[in-house]
Amino acid sequence: MILVGNGVLIALDAVGTFIPDGAVVCEGDVVLEVGSTSALRGKYPGAQFVDARGGLIMPGMTNVHTHCYSTFARGMALKDASPKNFTQILERLWWRLDQALDLEGVYYSALIHFMDCIKNGTTSVMDHHASPNAITGSLRTIRRAAEEVGVRNNLCYEVSDRDGLEKAAEGIAENESYVRECLAAGNPMCTATFGLHASFTVGNETLKKSAQVSHNLGVGVHLHVAEDLADVVHCVDNYGMSVVERLQSYALLGPQTMAAHCVHISAEERQLLATTGTNAAHNPESNMGNAVGALPLDAMLAAGVLVGMGTDAYTADMFEGIKVANLLHKFHRRDPGAAWGEVPQLAFTNNQKIMSRYFARPVGSLTPGAFADIITIDYAPPTPLHAGNFYGHLLFGVSGGLVSTTIVGGKIRMHQRVLTGLDEKAIAAEARRLAAALWNRF
Repeated sequence: MILVGNGVLIALDAVGTFIPDGAVVCEGDVVLEVGSTSALRGKYPGAQFVDARGGLIMPGMTNVHTHCYSTFARGMALKDASPKNFTQILERLWWRLDQALDLEGVYYSALIHFMDCIKNGTTSVMDHHASPNAITGSLRTIRRAAEEVGVRNNLCYEVSDRDGLEKAAEGIAENESYVRECLAAGNPMCTATFGLHASFTVGNETLKKSAQVSHNLGVGVHLHVAEDLADVVHCVDNYGMSVVERLQSYALLGPQTMAAHCVHISAEERQLLATTGTNAAHNPESNMGNAVGALPLDAMLAAGVLVGMGTDAYTADMFEGIKVANLLHKFHRRDPGAAWGEVPQLAFTNNQKIMSRYFARPVGSLTPGAFADIITIDYAPPTPLHAGNFYGHLLFGVSGGLVSTTIVGGKIRMHQRVLTGLDEKAIAAEARRLAAALWNRF
């Protein structure tokens, strides 16, 4: 039993629980109770005490779309001319990077990414993986890294025809075997979806086979949707319909499906996502970095689409993602009031709802019965902090680097910025060695 106390508790629950000298008790991997520090220490005298030292106590942050393998792109210089559009970014960087990965590279890129998650207070992620020359066993390799670091994870392999039909078939098999294994194991830390890359790299035959397998398994799909106009144009030119309509024609929409990006979708497509209960992931930094545009967040939410917050692996720090999203929509809409309520809705409310569709217990709130994913943040507010303004403090005063303790599933994964059971410098050194070899292959 662990008791985290002596801090400002922000439960992010349905009733807005905010306790100035608060505490949370967890037993096993589940939150048992929240309350005042004095009351809970008196009630549970034998619990291991984790001192928040007057900082913040919050549920761990969640990320509904990321790519662990992109770790090895950090610092890599392209010899080719700079990409001029999104398709060239894929062709000149990401598709060459994923082709250069072997299983050892998959493992270390995941280790580094998951360690970054823990250090920044991100405790649950939905990862979307690609390594076309190391497909079989790749998801189990990522899971092994997640287990060693202690991150709650939902994994998939992105099936695509871009490397040939044999690779697409191997990707389908990797998804199927991994999903079956996860369903049989019932491990609360590891779940799975069926991965697809995007409409413009998945032909009808592969999409049909993928839909059949995902339907037989009873899981949804995780894919990129209309991230760039190139995806939209390809779909209309080749299939005579929009991207979302094409997915619907194969019955691939629904509450178990994650549609990442959705930057270039129509009002009719938004309505389809809403009526089918399909999840969407907003990735503001990625959209800005790739210059693909801005998701119409206000229109998506007004249509009733359940939009959550991801990072597309631009960062493991969800606090950073919140800051960027706040600025992006203000700039894009030329409205200084834009996104003030929408962004925290994504990060703190919708991500909870989305994660509840993929994991057995609530994730992202300090509610009795929820998974015990807890962070403490070394933050001394310079102005009054209360239930009505904590978001302003998180937005302008908090970053992942201030996270001091991270607990996932009731286990301490980092305490006072020291990762539990991991030699961070040694792992980084080995990752550098592997990354250098990968860059040479690249």
